[in-house]
Amino acid sequence: MATYCLTATRLQLALGQGARRLHVAAALRVKAKVAVSRFEPTAYVNYEKLRSSIDTVHKRLNRPLTLSEKIVYGHLDDPAGQEITRGRTYLRLRPDRVAMQDATAQMAMLQFISSGLPRVAVPSTIHCDHLIEAKDGGAQDLQRAKDVNQEVYSFLATAAAKYGVGFWKPGSGIIHQIILENYAYPGVMLIGTDSHTPNGGGLGGICIGVGGADAVDVMADIPWELKCPNVIGVKLTGSLSGWTSPKDVILKVAGILTVKGGTGAIVEYHGPGVESISCTGMATICNMGAEIGATTSVFPYNHRMKSYLEKTGRADIAAAANENKDILVPDAGCEYDQLIEINLSELKPHINGPFTPDLAHPVAEIGAVAEKSGWPLDVKVGLIGSCTNSSYEDMGRAASLAKQALDRGLKCKAQFTVSPGSEQIRATIERDGYAQILRDVGGVVMANACGPCIGQWARGDVSKGEKNTIVTSFNRNFTARNDANPATHAFVTSPEIVTALSIAGSLKFNPEKDFLTAANGEKFKLQPPSGDELPARDFDPGQDTYQHPPEEGGSVRVDVNPQSNRLQLLEPFDKWDSGDLEDMRVLIKVKGKCTTDHISAAGPWLKFRGHLDNISNNLLIGAVNIENDAVNKVRNQLTGEHGGVPDVARHYKVSQLGGGGGGSCQPAVNLCLLHMTGASVQSLASLRVQQTPWFIWGGGRAGSVTGERAVGRTSPLKAIIKHSDGSQDTIQLNHTFNETQIGWFRAGSALNRMKELKQ
Repeated sequence: MATYCLTATRLQLALGQGARRLHVAAALRVKAKVAVSRFEPTAYVNYEKLRSSIDTVHKRLNRPLTLSEKIVYGHLDDPAGQEITRGRTYLRLRPDRVAMQDATAQMAMLQFISSGLPRVAVPSTIHCDHLIEAKDGGAQDLQRAKDVNQEVYSFLATAAAKYGVGFWKPGSGIIHQIILENYAYPGVMLIGTDSHTPNGGGLGGICIGVGGADAVDVMADIPWELKCPNVIGVKLTGSLSGWTSPKDVILKVAGILTVKGGTGAIVEYHGPGVESISCTGMATICNMGAEIGATTSVFPYNHRMKSYLEKTGRADIAAAANENKDILVPDAGCEYDQLIEINLSELKPHINGPFTPDLAHPVAEIGAVAEKSGWPLDVKVGLIGSCTNSSYEDMGRAASLAKQALDRGLKCKAQFTVSPGSEQIRATIERDGYAQILRDVGGVVMANACGPCIGQWARGDVSKGEKNTIVTSFNRNFTARNDANPATHAFVTSPEIVTALSIAGSLKFNPEKDFLTAANGEKFKLQPPSGDELPARDFDPGQDTYQHPPEEGGSVRVDVNPQSNRLQLLEPFDKWDSGDLEDMRVLIKVKGKCTTDHISAAGPWLKFRGHLDNISNNLLIGAVNIENDAVNKVRNQLTGEHGGVPDVARHYKVSQLGGGGGGSCQPAVNLCLLHMTGASVQSLASLRVQQTPWFIWGGGRAGSVTGERAVGRTSPLKAIIKHSDGSQDTIQLNHTFNETQIGWFRAGSALNRMKELKQ
């Protein structure tokens, strides 16, 4: 195992809180051999380059730009020559950095290893947050995760060291909170291998969730492609107060736009109401924008961001942002493709669900709706924290309600859990007493990790199939998302409302009007929550959990056991054989919503994300087959028998038959399809939350795709659909491949093509 240099956190602890942020020069003055701290120097905040590119595009387009356009176009590979048309052209971009969570980082790093490159081309980090199961409490759960996932953590640590990637160890916290605390800044373009990467928009950055393959392209110095997004404007007026929180803004927007209304667009918040929202509150709003299908969300730079940057040790970045504020806000007179207006002074607390994050209800009405709909009224569990709502302010407001209940002799009627977003948040709320208040009211403080939000929850209070209600401050609540129980009715709301409903134990409780009964029998109302936006005594960094890569990683050996069932080195995909795809079989046509949870569920399957063959056994097992309304039960067209989706796919592969399908929002799914079937994938929709059928050949038995032999920039392909009654149809398949992508297709993959060019 390689030896690593002293990290920034230890230096900070040695030097005191006044030296929280260390630049390279300062670190070198302390100790000549100390590596660059985890906080990149101001040189990475290249506003001069950003401004130059924006000026070039301004002159070309000759119109005011939205903030989204400024940041996106400011990162163009060729700002002078790139064709730019919202919603139509594909942009070639140069993101500033990459962040990967541990589940998706496995495949991403395996792909990067196969590229043959010695080191990543842009600053990149890995964050161990997805593989820690919530069960007994923080310390116990963290230690169990380290034991169970030892080989994965060792692989990621050694691969990170070898290829120049920063490594945040288990217990560090959730990727998006770590990014907000350390790496996001106004004007940055960051891509992350998790759908809630847009959290960084709370600091004025364009932060986009992508698949591992996209991250590998950026790390391998390949321009990243994005369809030029439309821009949805959300104008905020008035100000937040009382029980209304930033979470209610996105819950309201989700109700307006639904889970697909933001597809292909960036949601840009603006207006005077922005000033009443904290920086971490803005991050909450951007985080959950993933639930409306948006590419990302962003807020303009303001004094709330400046305060947060200063409090997290980045005063120099705040100063630079102040000097460049004109490029970090939208131009006057800019136009949006759609405009929504919300008066924050009139906005009421909301709760969304069950089973979908866009079913919006005012909290005051949810009890009556639940009674009418037959939803369980008793709240079994309340869960706060996660990447969406785990800030110091969130925890303080929740603790203020818990303290009111404790002062009157009450504890939560529901089970209550707390998931801190980072080690820094955990340490700070422990120091300031919030964590103890939340424990005293009945809460259990879990590890600094995703936990129940992504299905990593060893829940034992209800049996599978038992109808029950939970309320969370998370972002998603699709069927079985949190606890693998399809009968769990999960509702998404703010930490404040979760806490109030957990104390009352019922969905019918409206904290704005209803009374609780104290231990002495007196009736009382909870007063609106309160909490400091930022800690008065600065943040406590907590334990040192960061591993900086050595300056030279060539001698580090990447730890992969050839016999492992969790890690598998990748073999390059075969090159295209220059022929057409003939006589493919339909694998499945999916009915209704098809989200990432249906396509490739998380939970216990996360442990196989580094093993392509094993994770392929998870392919579409949660999707409903339109033929029989069954889950993971499809007809094998060769045998006539029914089997699981992965089993039938493997049978087709053995029989050397491809499968046809379309519409993936997870590149890992395409990897699985290619691995098991050699499938030709026709993308019907590129929603981050799927709502259209995947597979197009309804009633079809087999099909062929011709024209690939002569595929060119605009040449369409032809699909021949053969129906079970012997008839057939022919349809045209258009594609959006450019010349570079066609080269990738012919080579078998982008990395294959890159290797060809290097030879």
